[in-house]
Amino acid sequence: MKYLIVGLGNIGDEYQNTRHNIGFLVLDRFAAEHNVTFQDCRYGFVAHCRVKNAELVLLKPSTFMNLSGTAVRYWLIKEKVPVENLLVIVDDLALPFGTLRLRGKGSDGGHNGLKNIESCIMTQQYARLKFGIGADFVHGAQINYVLGEWSEEEEKALPERLNTCSLLVESFCLQGLERTMNQFNGK
Repeated sequence: MKYLIVGLGNIGDEYQNTRHNIGFLVLDRFAAEHNVTFQDCRYGFVAHCRVKNAELVLLKPSTFMNLSGTAVRYWLIKEKVPVENLLVIVDDLALPFGTLRLRGKGSDGGHNGLKNIESCIMTQQYARLKFGIGADFVHGAQINYVLGEWSEEEEKALPERLNTCSLLVESFCLQGLERTMNQFNGK
């Protein structure tokens, strides 16, 4: 079985350690654990690895967050990955920091990256892992918060959270959506 695992984020040094780039951070951790490196390819940075009998294509779109769908559609088609084997990793303001929520379908929840993916692949029926970044900002400061760097406290908790995300990705590919949701949601 082949899977497309997409971590959403924005390219560029100014975005590297921001909350909005949690998808990139998760994939960087996963790639390091599996001794693979990303190559600069069409519409994104791509790495390939195997986890037991599953073949994984890891994608960090280079199209910027709001145009992620172009990269997702291209790599789904290029790698011949069925939509049910797509997992998109994204930040979520509605969840407390570090909370994980895996879903098999759903609305974009106001997230422009998910909105663009749905528009490009013409469905909401794909798995997404939402990583809570909290909403610790004053009214009107959402953009600065999302594009801001992690707090010192968040920075300390990130390694464990990224490790849990890596385990979740493996579980999604080996055990399937339902079992992975039961095991990891809310953790």
